[in-house]
Amino acid sequence: MDAVRRALEQVDAYPRWWPQVRAVTRLDENTGVVRVRSFLPYELVVAVREKRRAPEAGVLEVAISGDMDGWARWTVRPRGADGTRAVYEQEVEVRKTLVRRLAVPGRPLLIANHALMMRGGRRALAAALAV
Repeated sequence: MDAVRRALEQVDAYPRWWPQVRAVTRLDENTGVVRVRSFLPYELVVAVREKRRAPEAGVLEVAISGDMDGWARWTVRPRGADGTRAVYEQEVEVRKTLVRRLAVPGRPLLIANHALMMRGGRRALAAALAV
């Protein structure tokens, strides 16, 4: 569990293991700019600022602004005797004009795009931690 939590706390290392996180630029100890792109041909650029880091509770939460505004949170808990469950929650409003225009007609594609990104992250993190 601790290895998963530590990996998720190191946001600037995400591009090394999560293919859809294209770049992270650290601005200071608690903020950075993140560029993400999944299957669809658009990129989102957001600033993330640490809101809560509670290792004892397994919680890491950030405020998000830019192409999306809102928050995201990882909650890491033990799963069985030697497993880990990492739950990602996000509540955002998309600001990027292209994505907003496609929100209704492209909803199934946008949902699939996000699912591909999250599945890619899960698989890549598992592979990175198995080394």
